[in-house]
Amino acid sequence: MSVPDPSKIGLDRGDRLPKIVTPPPGPAARAWCARLAAAEAPGINSLASVDDVNILWREALGANVLDVDGNRYVDLTSGFGVAAIGHRHPRMIQAIHEQADRLVHGLGDATPHPARIELAEQLQRSAPIDEPRIHFAVSGADAVEIAIKTALMATGRHRLLTFSPSYHGLTLGALTASSRQAFRDPFRHHLHDHVVRLDFGADPKEIEHALAAHDIAAVIVEPIVGREGVLLPPARWLTKVNQHAQRAGTLLIVDEIFTGFGRTGRLFAVDHDDVRPDLLCCGKAMAGGMPIGAVIGSETLMRVWETGGEALHTATFVAHPLACRAALEVLRVIDEEDLVARAERLGASMLERLATWPDRYPTYVRTTRGRGLLAGVELHRAEQAYRLTTEARHDGVLMLAGGPNGTVAQLVPPLIITDEQLDDALDRLERILAEADLDERHPSDRLPATPIRG
Repeated sequence: MSVPDPSKIGLDRGDRLPKIVTPPPGPAARAWCARLAAAEAPGINSLASVDDVNILWREALGANVLDVDGNRYVDLTSGFGVAAIGHRHPRMIQAIHEQADRLVHGLGDATPHPARIELAEQLQRSAPIDEPRIHFAVSGADAVEIAIKTALMATGRHRLLTFSPSYHGLTLGALTASSRQAFRDPFRHHLHDHVVRLDFGADPKEIEHALAAHDIAAVIVEPIVGREGVLLPPARWLTKVNQHAQRAGTLLIVDEIFTGFGRTGRLFAVDHDDVRPDLLCCGKAMAGGMPIGAVIGSETLMRVWETGGEALHTATFVAHPLACRAALEVLRVIDEEDLVARAERLGASMLERLATWPDRYPTYVRTTRGRGLLAGVELHRAEQAYRLTTEARHDGVLMLAGGPNGTVAQLVPPLIITDEQLDDALDRLERILAEADLDERHPSDRLPATPIRG
């Protein structure tokens, strides 16, 4: 039986089930990875060493990804949560084409363009903030930098209250707020120490005590910890954090870069608790794959950026025309296709099924948790997460493992994933877990431990 030429294979639609034609990573991926290792700096290029091999995405559509060897996958990563409306949604692509025919690049903060203004107005209508104003960013980490700077200028204070675990980005300001020591240690001499760090979900009395000195400019928090393990706080915890911050004159920065735009079954995760933060950071899913971020704050608060001179925080590509036009269409699709409600419905079904896994596969699965279409499967050891994600990829399902110890397999599917695709992906994961759980009881054939990356 002849193997199809991968260059002749394409995605005609995005609602297909997986199809593996060449065990990944195949020969085309190996050839590309050799070129990658010879050209890019290590660490940023996804290869652990020059001898490592990864799959390479060639095409993506809907909930499907096609690699360079012609293998078709169902994507449970959404490209780090970006493809909430699916990869290459036709309406978004059409909007980008139309914008490209008019204006591809502008002058950042120097001159506006219509798509930028329309997007700012749309975000105003969507934001859980009173009298909102928008400060655009070029990435999620950049949005966190802007939010921290806003808080410092607005309050005149110099300290931050952050939580562990947390992930807010890897630029120096965002890294100050992020918790993972492996990210922080190489740059520790350049990170300021004006940070109070408590455990995520800490007793509100601890938070009240930390704020009592009235020298903390802002509390920065993820409503659900994303990359660092998909952790949910206790019920109404965020509400109490907000109340204590208000009493102390401290601003509340909510990092919704991962959770925003429908992921959790509400447009923003703070909507589950009816919390209206002082500053809200968003990005990732906002433009469906185009790079953009934003900080949303009240009109009064954002007036601290008025200088009468040049902008104090900007970038060449801020509010890029293509990204703004894409984001406008993404927000319309989320609304018109009712994807927030869909995430709530599909997510409830998925989480109900995942909740049975600790009892069914006890030597492998410690616990499961999540909200909407954001879920974490915590394994007992990192090597188990490696086996699950690796064997899932070999069976046509893409997922990542995260958390400080690499033990949490994350399910972050596009909000448009079909019921059939999601059920089939879970079927495949259950077959892997059943076999792995059996192997754990009879360990002679166990897969060797391999470190998790990313």
